Amino acid sequence: MEKRVGMGNFILNNLINCAKIFIAAGKGEPMKLCINDCISGRVIIDFFSGLVIMSNQVLRQAQDRPRVTRVLVVLLVSMTTGAVVLMALGNHPPSAGPFCLSTYYRLDPIQQAIDSRVTQVPGRWESVEIYFSGTKAGNIDQLSSLSGLANSDDIHCPFIICNGLGGNDGQILTSEKWQKQWSVIPDHTWYGSSRTIRVCLVADGKTVKPTNSQIKRAEALVETLSMKFNIPAAKIFYPNNWR
Repeated sequence: MEKRVGMGNFILNNLINCAKIFIAAGKGEPMKLCINDCISGRVIIDFFSGLVIMSNQVLRQAQDRPRVTRVLVVLLVSMTTGAVVLMALGNHPPSAGPFCLSTYYRLDPIQQAIDSRVTQVPGRWESVEIYFSGTKAGNIDQLSSLSGLANSDDIHCPFIICNGLGGNDGQILTSEKWQKQWSVIPDHTWYGSSRTIRVCLVADGKTVKPTNSQIKRAEALVETLSMKFNIPAAKIFYPNNWR
């Protein structure tokens, strides 16, 4: 059994040495992955070092167990080692993608977004409309300017959900109209009423689609608003190309 433990230690030590060589010589995407996701290549080395200690402990505990158990333990350690090496040295490391869970949970809570300075009266609002800004980027100030408004307080929606360009992805901006519980005056561009809550997603729905974070936040916002003001599902309106 001591020979088997020594062999397992020898194999893992060689894998660690290989990882050190690749990380030290790494260029381009593999090194970026180590820098971005692991802060330092030492994190990967520390992982392998810990894996050696763990494997030796597990193998010692398995001395009195059947040979099949010992083989499965070694196989599990080998698969884990191979997976980490591939992640660190792959030619196409995984990117953050359109939705990052850690970033999403750093956003302000929905309840905080819908709070207002003026007391919210039950029954004040009867419907919710989700619509696209028709732009690739924006926030309250930028969209107000594009609409020809001299004052951002006059923007025609209580809520704006950013896409990462003008505000954090999924960030909910609350306008002054919502803070004062003022109605948005309907015009020729939409068919709501003075009791409609408009939610603007920064996107055009064609070349710039809403991000996963925007969609999740919009749905969470709508759910919270509908529960708070007793708004039925039939009174919640989404754009045609919402999904």
